[in-house]
Amino acid sequence: MAQNSGTPQNAQAATDQSAEGRRIPETRSGGTPARLADETTQGKTTISASVVQKIAGISAREISGVYAMGGGVSRAFGAIRERIPGGSGTSSTSGVQVEVGEKQAAVDLDLIVEYGASIVDLARAVRRNVITAVERMTGLEVIEVNIAVNDIHLPSEDGEESGEQATARVE
Repeated sequence: MAQNSGTPQNAQAATDQSAEGRRIPETRSGGTPARLADETTQGKTTISASVVQKIAGISAREISGVYAMGGGVSRAFGAIRERIPGGSGTSSTSGVQVEVGEKQAAVDLDLIVEYGASIVDLARAVRRNVITAVERMTGLEVIEVNIAVNDIHLPSEDGEESGEQATARVE
């Protein structure tokens, strides 16, 4: 794919360099609906930012120790969305934000982890799984995966366990 380095767009991209010299993708997931992933003489393939967002969300949830994703507000909206007939159900993008460029992507994740899990090891595993999945499925280079652990889930917070304790008291 030939690029003209004299265009204002490329000049802007050149100014979007981080201290390490990496190019940071210029749009959030809500921006441009699709990004160039591959262009050949036979045609081009574009991948929507929402696709990258779903891949990142699903691959993060695959790791044992991740209880849920998203902050309190996004989880509350997700619970409402599940109850709406014909709604999309549980959102696989809750707690996932992506920035997607033509060849690179950056991912931000908000996690709730299970109590007792090593947060550092969990974050490494999630980061590795997200990078592998996004790069394998999209061909985009993942330049960073930022993880924010917003809460820890305690086993006593489950409705099932509190129900069992209430039953045991009544006996």
